[in-house]
Parts: sequence; structure tokens; C-alpha cells
Amino acid sequence: MAKVIVYSTPTCPYCYMVKDYLKEKGVSFEEIDVSRDREAAKHMIKKSGQMSVPQIEINGKIIVGFNKAAMEKELNKK
Repeated sequence: MAKVIVYSTPTCPYCYMVKDYLKEKGVSFEEIDVSRDREAAKHMIKKSGQMSVPQIEINGKIIVGFNKAAMEKELNKK
């Protein structure tokens, strides 16, 4: 099973879309609220070079934004 982390904020509608999508697919994930965790936000920016959310990390691969095709591709890798 893929290791999935979702970096999000409570005011981001696309963050909810990503989380709902993953739940529908039966994918478990860790959610990190970067609006409350400054260190996690710094870590996210360092990894991706981006400040926007959502950011989804699937087995170390960063996907910025709600991109179903990119998430499917990473989730389907063996």
C-alpha cells in the first residue's frame, strides 16, 4: 500500500476534494494541516518548492494541486 501524506489547510476547497477522492478510493492517508504546523509547512515548501496547497506526497513523489491523473499514476505503481 502506498504511503500518502496530504498537506492541506482548513480553508482550501481543493484540499477537501483531494481527501474525499482518496477516501472514495479507499486510500488511507496522513493529513498535515500546514496552517497550524509551521515546521511542516517549511518542510513541505522545501520538498516541493511550492507554497500552495493541496500537496500530496505518494511514496515520496510530490503532486501539487488536485490532479486525479497524477494521483492515479502514483497510486497504481507497484
